[in-house]
Amino acid sequence: MKINVLSLFPPMFEGVFNQSMMKKAQEKGAVSFAVSDFRDYADNKRQVDDYPFGGGAGMVLKPEPVFNAVEALTGDSKPRVILMCPQGERFTQKKAEELAKEEELIFICGHYEGYDERIREHLVTDEISIGDFVLTGGELAAMTVIDSVVRLLPGVLGNADSPMKDSFSTGFLEHPQYTRPADYRGWKVPDVLTSGNHARVDQWREEQTLKRTLERRPDMLEKVELTAAQQKILDGLKNTD
Repeated sequence: MKINVLSLFPPMFEGVFNQSMMKKAQEKGAVSFAVSDFRDYADNKRQVDDYPFGGGAGMVLKPEPVFNAVEALTGDSKPRVILMCPQGERFTQKKAEELAKEEELIFICGHYEGYDERIREHLVTDEISIGDFVLTGGELAAMTVIDSVVRLLPGVLGNADSPMKDSFSTGFLEHPQYTRPADYRGWKVPDVLTSGNHARVDQWREEQTLKRTLERRPDMLEKVELTAAQQKILDGLKNTD
């Protein structure tokens, strides 16, 4: 996958893209990153913002440098162009899985009061928000989305099954996890996990997955099709409350 980022502050991405999983993904050839300052594509002395027509507070990003930058990067290709914006679609694991199937992505990170509406109407393919709050700029949001997408690319994670068992990928929250020591300060790992009985372990994990989802994100249960066995477990959990 090829990922291009348009930002007014490219150095913000240097640490993120050159550490941990992002660095390993590049070394494995799964992804390549390029970060451009779209001031370089402005016609008027690198000016990228201007006052809004009709008056109002703040400055608005001009269409010209953003269009110029995207068109210079894409040429004849037609990649997904993603606008990081509080007004956008709420980002989910499902969206990450969708984007991970693409060969090329472009992320636009805005600042100031907002974007000229023509950028939304005639340039971008997706508008994404990472939550109901406002950041100073789109860089941190873009980093979040990119990290979520890149870890899903083939060969990036050591265990290919890991992403499929993550919270939200299955439609549920993940079950509790434990590691050594089995007894830490008197807090013991559940006996079933050290029993060696894999069928019991799988059953326990299924029960804990449903219990955690019911307790923390009951709204998720309304969006999945439960098996008869899962429904029976949930009914039992509800009856014990």
